[in-house]
Amino acid sequence: MPFLTLFLAAVIQGLTEFLPISSSGHLILLPRLTGMADQGLIIDVAVHVGTLLAVVLYFWPDVRSALAGLLRLVRGKVDTPGARLALLLILATVPVVVAGLILKLTGVDEAMRSTAVIGWTMLIFGIVLYVADQRGREDRVAEQWTMREAWIMGAWQAVALIPGTSRSGITITAARWLGYRREDAAKLSMLMSIPTIIASGTLIGAEVAMTANAQMALDGAIAAALSFVAALLALSLMMRLLKSISFTPYVIYRVVLGIVLLWLAYG
Repeated sequence: MPFLTLFLAAVIQGLTEFLPISSSGHLILLPRLTGMADQGLIIDVAVHVGTLLAVVLYFWPDVRSALAGLLRLVRGKVDTPGARLALLLILATVPVVVAGLILKLTGVDEAMRSTAVIGWTMLIFGIVLYVADQRGREDRVAEQWTMREAWIMGAWQAVALIPGTSRSGITITAARWLGYRREDAAKLSMLMSIPTIIASGTLIGAEVAMTANAQMALDGAIAAALSFVAALLALSLMMRLLKSISFTPYVIYRVVLGIVLLWLAYG
């Protein structure tokens, strides 16, 4: 595969996975707007692996705590912050896994991969994010996350299976509606991405494992490394900026891109 294709797919995935602007929507648009060949499932899996490694590294103390807590959770004990976090992440992942399987088995997921759908979701959920960010309270922190809120944010996360919605964007929106501070909303969203990326990567990876060869494996490794670097930079920048600015810049980008895509789809 041409290096330019690998580079663009990896950097786009890395930069957009954790920003509330939809990585899947941008990856779908890449071949349509540039005329380049589709990067394929193997590269999609590889770039997701790269972003997974980035978020695990960035939030390693929380991830380590959740992993230790998972061992206690398996033994039926929820007596530590790590075990509680592990339980809440599992609960928040259930809706998107169930919805994803349903869409996959029915074939509806392919029907939603259109420029018009991405345009509408970019526009609509960008506006929803703006309203939630401007009107949401800021009196809750990540450590106060509850089972009820995990279910609610998990249900919102399932909506992100519609291309252009943005997994991080919709979960941040949900957290802001629930009253979480911007930094804590983003933190919960990023932590929720870990089991979600693992689940989706496992599902897609199983499809492509039998077709991979040495060259595809090398292309995948390059793409994963590039997306890791891009994701780590984007994640670090966003978390720093949230201490001083709102999500409005991302909303503006979504609205402008949504309008352009709708113009292309219907014009």
